[in-house]
Amino acid sequence: MDTQATGILAYIPVVGWLLAYFTGDREGAKFHLNQGLVLHIFLLLTWIPFLGWLFGIFLIVCWIIGLVGAVNGEEREVPLLGAIRILK
Repeated sequence: MDTQATGILAYIPVVGWLLAYFTGDREGAKFHLNQGLVLHIFLLLTWIPFLGWLFGIFLIVCWIIGLVGAVNGEEREVPLLGAIRILK
C-alpha cells in the first residue's frame, strides 16, 4: 500500500488504523499514523456527558482537517492535538 493510501486509512477508527499500521507504508505515513492514533485516543473522552459531546465536535473538525491533508499528501497538524507524538 502506498503512502497516501496508508495516510488516509490511518484516520479511519480502529480497523482502518490497524490495517494502515500493519500493511501500509509505515515510514512514509508515520505522520498520519500518529495523528490518527492521537485522534482515536482522544475520541474516548467523548463518552463524558455534555463536555464530551462538545469535544466530539472539535474532534470531528480535527479529523476532517487531517483526512483532507492525507488525501492531498500534506503533513498538516490538527489543531491543539497535532503536536502530541506517540509513534517514534
